[in-house]
Amino acid sequence: MTVESRLEVSPLLVNGRSLSRGEPLEVLSPYDRSVIGSTFVADADTVEEAVDAVAAGARRMAALKSYEREAILNRIADGIDRDAEQLARLISLEAGKPLRDSRVEVSRAALTMRTAAGEATRLFGRQLPLDVIPASSDRIGITRRVPLGPVLAITPFNFPLNLVCHKLGPAIAAGDSIFIKPAPKTPLTALALGKLALESGLPADGMAVVLCDNEQTQRLVQDDRFKALTFTGSDSVGWRLKAMSGKKRVTLELGGNAGVIVDESADVELAATRIAAGGFSYAGQSCISVQRTYVHDRLFDDLADRLVSIVKTLKVGDPLDEDTDVGPMINPESVSRIEEWVAEAADRGAMVLAGGTAQGPAFAPTVLSGVHPTARVCSHEAFAPVVSLFRFSNISDAIRSLNDSRFGLQAGVFTRDLNHALRAFEELDVGGVIVNDIPTFRVDPMPYGGVKDSGLGREGLRCAIEELTELKLLVLRMPQ
Repeated sequence: MTVESRLEVSPLLVNGRSLSRGEPLEVLSPYDRSVIGSTFVADADTVEEAVDAVAAGARRMAALKSYEREAILNRIADGIDRDAEQLARLISLEAGKPLRDSRVEVSRAALTMRTAAGEATRLFGRQLPLDVIPASSDRIGITRRVPLGPVLAITPFNFPLNLVCHKLGPAIAAGDSIFIKPAPKTPLTALALGKLALESGLPADGMAVVLCDNEQTQRLVQDDRFKALTFTGSDSVGWRLKAMSGKKRVTLELGGNAGVIVDESADVELAATRIAAGGFSYAGQSCISVQRTYVHDRLFDDLADRLVSIVKTLKVGDPLDEDTDVGPMINPESVSRIEEWVAEAADRGAMVLAGGTAQGPAFAPTVLSGVHPTARVCSHEAFAPVVSLFRFSNISDAIRSLNDSRFGLQAGVFTRDLNHALRAFEELDVGGVIVNDIPTFRVDPMPYGGVKDSGLGREGLRCAIEELTELKLLVLRMPQ
């Protein structure tokens, strides 16, 4: 695999073959808009060929023994480690992610696949006592997990390697074939991973990696040959796809406007440092990026000063520069959008404590206070390096304000008060509560997902594998 050339052509992967079919697509660097490579947006015939192959491959994938699935996944992880620096540079080129962050993503991707490998050998069933009434006193039940069938996976631009691994890894571990539709802004990394999977012994018809347009994607979602849809992306698109998905099992990992509570007893230095990391890493382009921060009155000024001081040290620039902290937004439209949202908040009374302006293809790390709760920079998913600060006087108000959102992915709570930590866990309407850290924290094996408009189902390897398997029951009547 060579990713240094900015003009490499990456074919689509169908039934183990590299296909250069469809409409050519140039992939642009978010930093300087140069062409870094190209691929193809598949035509209808290529999409159909890929679906046929994956549908046929379901039986072959289901027949793989657990040790075979484990070995394939471990070889993929080894390949990711081997090609780590090349993959990191590719992520930085096509996603605009600072190189240091890209290297972290690559290491996480290898962990994701190794965790999936371990889980492939732990698809446990249960023995059920059925002698609960006299009529079934001579029966026992045994359950096992069996592959669900072909999986349709639609992945986003912001983690073009690890979030594809969060689809591919569970599918292989479960014994399912998979059709991967990567994001049009970052398809090259997904195609590189697909090649690596085939080189690692994945059956040719066990996977397809095909970029297609919205019309073809809609047809895929409606195709009954797929038994599951797993989607990571915006809430508006995700819920629309679910509505047209028919009888498929659906997992949605969607957006958020993640909140943090900094309680009166919190370590302010720790909170400020971690909020800066959670709000500005990868230019805030993460569904669990810190967006809303509720700070106790007693600590507000101290935390605001510390956060602004950290912002002033962040370097905005070329993602391939080893010293860059904040790279470009994914495209110019994203910069214009968040600039408009910040201006709207300021017009409605917000104070801009830091940033607030575009810096070429990037947006300056921005800290706001006094934002009206209905301003878009607060009520919508910003997906940008913008953190808004709000005051509160008691924990009840903070919890109520954080819950005042149509999203509910993860939340962070900084406190030394165990009662407040447990109360936040009990009352916050989110999928995960992270105590003394930011909602941006995620270790790949852990259950991950949200409530309300933030999604449906859970990722994290064990949970994702369960979503992609079916529980099957055997009842044995014992001889008299």
